[in-house]
Amino acid sequence: MELENRNRPQKDKREEEKKKSENGKSKKVGGVKALPLVKASNIVSNFHGTASLTTMVGALVADSFAGRYWTIVISSIIYELGLISLTTSAAIKSLNPPECQNMVNCKEASVFQLGILYLCLPLIAIGLGGVRPCVLSFTADQISMDKKGQHELECGLAKPTVATGLAFILFVGASRLYKKVKPGGSPLTRLAQVLVSAIRKRKVVLPEDTGLLYQNKEQDAAIPVNGRLLHTDQFRYKAAIVRTNDKMNPPNLWKLTVHRIEELKSFIRILPIWLSGVVFVAATSHQASFLIQECRTMNRHLTNSFQIPPASFAVFSILTLLVGVALYDHVFVPIARRYTGNPTGITCLQRIGVGLVVSILGTIVGALIEMKRKSVAAHYNLLDSPKAIISMSIFCLVPRYCLFGLTEVFRTVGTIEFLYDQSPESMRSIAIALYWVANALGGYLGVLVVTLK
Repeated sequence: MELENRNRPQKDKREEEKKKSENGKSKKVGGVKALPLVKASNIVSNFHGTASLTTMVGALVADSFAGRYWTIVISSIIYELGLISLTTSAAIKSLNPPECQNMVNCKEASVFQLGILYLCLPLIAIGLGGVRPCVLSFTADQISMDKKGQHELECGLAKPTVATGLAFILFVGASRLYKKVKPGGSPLTRLAQVLVSAIRKRKVVLPEDTGLLYQNKEQDAAIPVNGRLLHTDQFRYKAAIVRTNDKMNPPNLWKLTVHRIEELKSFIRILPIWLSGVVFVAATSHQASFLIQECRTMNRHLTNSFQIPPASFAVFSILTLLVGVALYDHVFVPIARRYTGNPTGITCLQRIGVGLVVSILGTIVGALIEMKRKSVAAHYNLLDSPKAIISMSIFCLVPRYCLFGLTEVFRTVGTIEFLYDQSPESMRSIAIALYWVANALGGYLGVLVVTLK
């Protein structure tokens, strides 16, 4: 007991010296809004939700009249303006709270300063709303047709601004090489017409011979590129039944063809999988913010003079995603194909299922790491000092980040492939937008849960 009591002051002294050392090496932090954790996390989730929700507007514009190419061009300009505005607001001192030492006793941003932030973020959200649903489907069109501190913050925002500008110039510069699919009118208008017509004809008897259902190649000519959809018995809509007073020439857009009805059926089939994505996003929407807070409290030093920025540690998740997608396509798919006979190795639904299992494993690993982190903090009596740095290495979080990246490889990519593959070609921008809308609704639901709690 005497030996333990003798060593305790030495341990406390070492901890004091360690804290002094950290404070001595710390820099003043500016250009941040110094908001409470829940409020800051909700702002991030709301922004991601809004940026995801605007994708539906971008998809409608692209598929209805503007086309994917011009939607990408205009949205990229808006996105670049948003990044320039955000970078400029970070560089102007009057638009940010005063600098604070080591994120302690920081003054929260004023209403005016937050207002400037809220003016910049919508531009980025609108730009993303046009780019996100169109880039993947536009790229697929080409393939299918051809077979630490203020200065650190300023630099961090300037890099994506410059990179986006260069990417925009390269994209527009190669415009002559692109195959551009002409829009075939608003898909949502056609879906609404099918529903209205089905209600009107709900009492009409469905003919046994499907050949009697209304079809018109001239009317559908602008919609499909690789052929019209065939009749299926699932969801037996009566909108294509031809009545005596329906036989009109020229074709009436309110006399619905089989192809237009099958578009609605395809849309309905993907809704259950889409809704499951909303729940998944709601459960994981705040994990990124919480991980950054974990990183702040752990030993981030690589050398005595250099420590890793907390948000930069997400690079392990991105690297896992990049490497994982390549290994999946070039290693996993050929091996799985031998056993399943499926050209893609496994189906999209199976890929989504594997991603959900990996996500569960990532959450379990995260819980174990957090238990260990809290036990170390309790050992040094730091549970009441949430901003204190503990001796646990930040590299303990690498497995968790890697599992999150692996989740993206399976669940995210699988979901996008499923939505794209199961949707009609005239609605593929909307199908990709549905993925982002699920992220938006899930993000808002996550904010609601945290706020009510």
